[in-house]
Amino acid sequence: MYSLAREVIGVIDTEGDRAEWTFPADPGAVRTARLAVREQLRDWGLDSVGDLTALLVSELVTNALRHATGPIGVRLVRPARLEGVLLVEVSDPLPDPPRERIARPEDESGRGLQLVASSSRRWGTRPGDTGKTVWFELAVPD
Repeated sequence: MYSLAREVIGVIDTEGDRAEWTFPADPGAVRTARLAVREQLRDWGLDSVGDLTALLVSELVTNALRHATGPIGVRLVRPARLEGVLLVEVSDPLPDPPRERIARPEDESGRGLQLVASSSRRWGTRPGDTGKTVWFELAVPD
């Protein structure tokens, strides 16, 4: 089994209905975040949304690496009040909200937020004390 310990700044919580990690602003954070998310969803019995969640987290962590410096937070929540929903949040220290744009066929990048918007139930951003959080919700099977 792959150990995430060296590549995670801090594991805040992985018990109950919430899991949180903080990753360094390093290119390896994308892979490590993807692995952490897949492992947690497997532990929760939510393998059916593992690939999609890992893909969307990869996109948002990549965006954070491109535009911000400092640690990147990833949080998964199974809200008790919203049965059948997985809430996913990616935080970074840059206060500016991301801008969704329409990528042209020849563009090498610019599709991350389009992918999040088209694949999730809903998504959005919110300011934080030091930066912002981009979040999305996925429907999960009962």
